[in-house]
Amino acid sequence: MAWFNLEELKKYIRRDNSVLVVWDVQEALVNSIFNKEEFLEKLKELISAARQYNVPIVYTKITPYPERFQNPAFRRNFNPGDIVKEVYPQPGDVVLNKNTPSIFVGTNFELMLRNVGITTIVFTGIATDIGVETSARHAQALGFLPVIAKEAVSSADKAAHERSLANLQKLMLVLNNKEIIERWSA
Repeated sequence: MAWFNLEELKKYIRRDNSVLVVWDVQEALVNSIFNKEEFLEKLKELISAARQYNVPIVYTKITPYPERFQNPAFRRNFNPGDIVKEVYPQPGDVVLNKNTPSIFVGTNFELMLRNVGITTIVFTGIATDIGVETSARHAQALGFLPVIAKEAVSSADKAAHERSLANLQKLMLVLNNKEIIERWSA
């Protein structure tokens, strides 16, 4: 059971105060998830709605530190690739290079949102149980309203993805695309 009133919180989701985050939808990650086709279909639906209702879109990209500055315990030869072509950014979208599992650490994301009065962050992307959850929790701690688009998040580990959604649902809004789009269209 959640500690908040779901219907009351939904009222705070509006197109004029929202941003859509497309978290690490890069080639290697998309190819590793358990529900690739369904995920991409639902992500495209939400991106299309954001464009229709003029909701800004911020894409994140895993950007490793220069090798010399990588923590030796975490060094690995992993190339996530580019953002997949099916949802590639368009002019006016923001691509945010980041080095950590929180969108707020080492980026200007918080300042960008506060500059224009955005208070609601709709999270999509990969991986639910790593960067999406970390960033959503961080957003909540900073006073933003995080919303998890449950049909447009995924992970390579289905069980971890489902546990993460169950945990997040106790703390914040976890909604399907229809619910989010209805709020943006109001």
